[in-house]
Amino acid sequence: MLEKTNLKYYFFYIATSVIIVAGFKAASEVIIILLLAIFIASILSAFLNFLTAKKIPKLLAYMILISVLAVLILLLTYMLNSSLTNFATNLPDYEQKIKDSIVLLINYAQEFGFTVNKDEILKAINFSYFFKFTTDIIGNIGSIFSKALLVFIGVAFILSETKVFEKKLKVIFNKDKTRLLNFRLFSQNLQKYFTVKTFTSFLTGSFIFITLFFFNIDYPILWAVVAFLFNFIPVVGSIVAAIPAVLLSLVAGDFEVTIWLIVIYMIVNITISNVLEPKFMGKELGLSPMIIFFSLIFWGWILGIVGMFLAVPITMTLKIAFESANNTRWIGVLLSDLSRRNSRI
Repeated sequence: MLEKTNLKYYFFYIATSVIIVAGFKAASEVIIILLLAIFIASILSAFLNFLTAKKIPKLLAYMILISVLAVLILLLTYMLNSSLTNFATNLPDYEQKIKDSIVLLINYAQEFGFTVNKDEILKAINFSYFFKFTTDIIGNIGSIFSKALLVFIGVAFILSETKVFEKKLKVIFNKDKTRLLNFRLFSQNLQKYFTVKTFTSFLTGSFIFITLFFFNIDYPILWAVVAFLFNFIPVVGSIVAAIPAVLLSLVAGDFEVTIWLIVIYMIVNITISNVLEPKFMGKELGLSPMIIFFSLIFWGWILGIVGMFLAVPITMTLKIAFESANNTRWIGVLLSDLSRRNSRI
């Protein structure tokens, strides 16, 4: 039987969690910008440390990273806006071609005696929602760019405060060396996760771009960026990222290319997700598959579509934070995939 004191603590923690979640949901737009700035800064800080280790002055290294980030944001915004605009313009043609391909498949099936309601199937194929989604993105490109600018400024400030932040930690944990070591371990593991995940996502996008360019699929840069971003969403991300390119190959009427694309997408994602990531990341950073699934639902509900991209990084951050302290390590174990490591409990 639980003691009354412990019971009060449990209710207090539950009530506090509910209030925090409600606050996150109410302030989701601000939270998204803050989290993106923190996560991107965590990735870039690894490169900042690498440059300073090569005897490059910190100010010069800082300016190099910020300049590269600014150029990347501008290039990506321009290329995505251009690709999406052309894609939205050609979308009605793609819709008609896909319908024509489906009619051919239905006629082919009917030749073998299958009964297929052609009118119902064609009626069900409606690209209006996808067209609206694409045009909404194009229409809001200015808003997206302004938020990207806020993230950029946030990253610049966080990177500029790295050394000062370390001094603050030494002052805070002056009499508790264990907590300081735990926090450093947490920071190192978090940085390791983001660096490896970004690297593997970049590899995924690069391989997809080369493949699509080789097979002459429209908008290879756009679908490569989609593959890069959706690689941060486990399980369903790689499947969703493959759909546009596969559909465009079907539109072209080349079924052999379609099969090749499906096979290559599977090989790239399986190899990178199941071979490279565990090797570079380390088995100790693994999340339970159940936790991954529910984190996608939970953070997607709180932060929207961006929450699905950030679901695993946020949950991984919480797991690493919990495992860094002895009194909360049991929560980190609950979030872990113990099938991929030896328990140290």
